[in-house]
Amino acid sequence: MGSRVHLEFLPDKPHVAVIPSTGIGNITPLLEFAKHLATHHGFHVSFLYTTTDSSTAQNQQVHSPHHPPNLHVVNLPPVDLSDIVNDQTPILTRLCLNLEQSFHYLNTQLPQQHNKPQAIVIDMFCTQAFDAFKDLPNIPIFIYFTTSAHMLAFSLFLPQLDSDVEGEFVDLPEPVQVPGCKPIRITDLMNQVANRKIDEYKWCLYHFGRLPMAKGIILNTWQDVEPVTFKALRDHSFYQNIPIPPVYPIGPLIKEYEPVTETTPECLAWLDIQSSGSVLFVSFGSGGILSVEQQTELAWGLELSGQRFMWVVRAANNSNASATFFNVGGDVNDPTSYLPEGFLGRTRERGMVVMSWAPQATVLRHASTGAFLSHCGWNSTMESVANGVPMIAWPLYAEQRMNATMLEEDVGVAVKVKGEGVIGRKEIERVVRMVMEGEGGKVMKQRARELKDSAAKALEIEGSSSMARASLAKLLIAE
Repeated sequence: MGSRVHLEFLPDKPHVAVIPSTGIGNITPLLEFAKHLATHHGFHVSFLYTTTDSSTAQNQQVHSPHHPPNLHVVNLPPVDLSDIVNDQTPILTRLCLNLEQSFHYLNTQLPQQHNKPQAIVIDMFCTQAFDAFKDLPNIPIFIYFTTSAHMLAFSLFLPQLDSDVEGEFVDLPEPVQVPGCKPIRITDLMNQVANRKIDEYKWCLYHFGRLPMAKGIILNTWQDVEPVTFKALRDHSFYQNIPIPPVYPIGPLIKEYEPVTETTPECLAWLDIQSSGSVLFVSFGSGGILSVEQQTELAWGLELSGQRFMWVVRAANNSNASATFFNVGGDVNDPTSYLPEGFLGRTRERGMVVMSWAPQATVLRHASTGAFLSHCGWNSTMESVANGVPMIAWPLYAEQRMNATMLEEDVGVAVKVKGEGVIGRKEIERVVRMVMEGEGGKVMKQRARELKDSAAKALEIEGSSSMARASLAKLLIAE
C-alpha cells in the first residue's frame, strides 16, 4: 500500500494527530483547529491528509508555507478506488469509502510508531478511527463536528428517529421534533436522509450513531448563535441518557490567512475603490454550482438590482449542484461562454466577475463588503457572521437548508430566496435590493453587527469560546 507514514515528533511538546475527511469544506475547519493548537497552545500537531480525491485548492491550503513550524502535514499514500466508486457515486459515499481504505493503511502504521500521539481529533465522517485505532486504547479520540450545534443535536437523535419511524422521513406529516430544539421542517432535512434506502443514509446513520464514542465533541460555533440548542444538549434528558460526551463550542474559528492566487490582488484592488458596505459578495462555496438556467437568472437578477457585486462564477452544471466538490480550484473556463450575452459589458462599472475561486474570508473582512449571497455552508456562515456581514441564504445541498432556516428565523442575519426549482430574476432582484438598501436589510445588518461583537467577546481571554478552547487543550495534554 505504499511507503510508511512517519509522524514527526517534538519531545518537548504534547503531540496530537488531526485527521479530516476529504473535501475542502471538511479540511478547512480541522486545519484551522490544528494551526490554533500549534500556535496558541504549544502542541505539535500531525495533520494526516488524505491525498486521494484531493483538489487543487485544498492542496494549496494544506501545503501552505505559512503554517506554524510545529504543524506537520503527513500525506497519506493514495488509495485505489477504481473498483468501488465511479463518476456517479454520491459525494458522501465516495468520501467514506476513500477514508475506509485510508484507515486500513493507518491501522497497520500508527500502532508501530514510537511517537504515537497523545490524542486524535477526527471529523464526524472519520469514525472508522474507533476501529482502526482500537489497539491504542490509551489514545482518546475527539470529534470535530464541522457544522452547527443544531445539526449535531439532529445527528445524535437520528438513531432514535430511525428506530421510531417505519417509512420515509420525507413522508412524515409533521416536522421532526429534535429533543429540546426547534423542530426541523421536512423540506429542510439534509439530502442524505431524504431516502433511507440509499448508501448515503446508511453512512450517516453509521457515523452519527458513533458520535457518543468520542471523548469530546468540538463545534465551530458559540453560545450566542444557538442558545436554545446548547441548553438542550446540556440539560435535556434525551442527551443525558445517551449519554453524550462533553461539547466544546470553540468558535468562531475562521481562516486568518488564505493562499494568494492570481485573482487575489485584483479582487482586493477592486474592493478598495468601492464605498463602505456597498458590495454584495456572491459565492456558493467550495462545491456549489448552478444549472445553466439558474445561473442565467442570477446574472439577470444581479443586473436588475442595480447593486455593486463581486460574483465567483463557475461553469454551470445541469445535473449536480455539488459538481466541484472534489475539483475546487481546478480548470477555469471562460465565463462569457455561460453568462448572458453582454452581461459583463453592461455590469462592468459596478460588478466584478471572478472565475472559479476568490479569497472569501478576506473579502468578507473587507469594509466594502455589505452582504453575502451564500449557499450557507457552515464555514461560510461562520466567516460571514464573525465579520458582521448579513446574508442572502441560497442553500444547495447537505444540511444547508437547515442552516438557512436557522439563520433567517432564529439568528436573524439572513433572508432566504423564495421559490421552488429555478429562482427567477425578479425574486433575486427583490432580495438583493432588500438586503443592500431596504429596511429589512438595515435590521439584519444591525443584528450582524451585534453578533460580530458577540463573537469578539466569546474569543476574549475570559470569553466562553476561549474558556472552552483552554479546557479542551488541558484535556488533550492530560490524556
